[in-house]
Amino acid sequence: MSSTVGGGAAPTAGPAERLGLKPGMVIQELGWDSDTDDELRVAIEDAIDADMVDGDYGNVVDAVLLWWRSEDGDLVDGLVDALTDLVGGGSIWLLTPKVGRANSVDPADIAEAAPIAGLSQTTTASVSKDWMATRLVAPKTPA
Repeated sequence: MSSTVGGGAAPTAGPAERLGLKPGMVIQELGWDSDTDDELRVAIEDAIDADMVDGDYGNVVDAVLLWWRSEDGDLVDGLVDALTDLVGGGSIWLLTPKVGRANSVDPADIAEAAPIAGLSQTTTASVSKDWMATRLVAPKTPA
C-alpha cells in the first residue's frame, strides 16, 4: 500500500528544486520570449525569493537560465554569451523545447556545443510540459 500523506521527503520535487535553486541565489534569465513557460518562471522566482535579473544586470550571478530554440542561432555563441556574468562554479541551465515540439534542439547539438563553449553537460531534467533543462558547468580548474 502506498500513501501520499505523511512525514518525510516530498514524493516529487518541483521544477525549481530539480534545478537546485534556493532562496538568495541571483538567477539571470536570457532568451525570454512569448513562448517561455510562465509557470516555471514563477516557480523559480518563488524558489529564489526574488525576481530573476536580465542581461543588463552588470554583476555576477549564481546561475543563468538560458531559453534556447533551434531558430535562435549559434548555440555556442549563446552559451559563451551566457558565461559573461556567471560566478565561478555557477551553472547554466539551458532550457530547450522538448523533442517533437516546435523549435526543439537536438540533444546531439547541445552535446557538441557545450565543450566548444568550455562547458560540461551534467544533468538533464524535464521542467514543464514543453521544456527540458540541461545543466552545463565550466570544468573545475586546478587552483
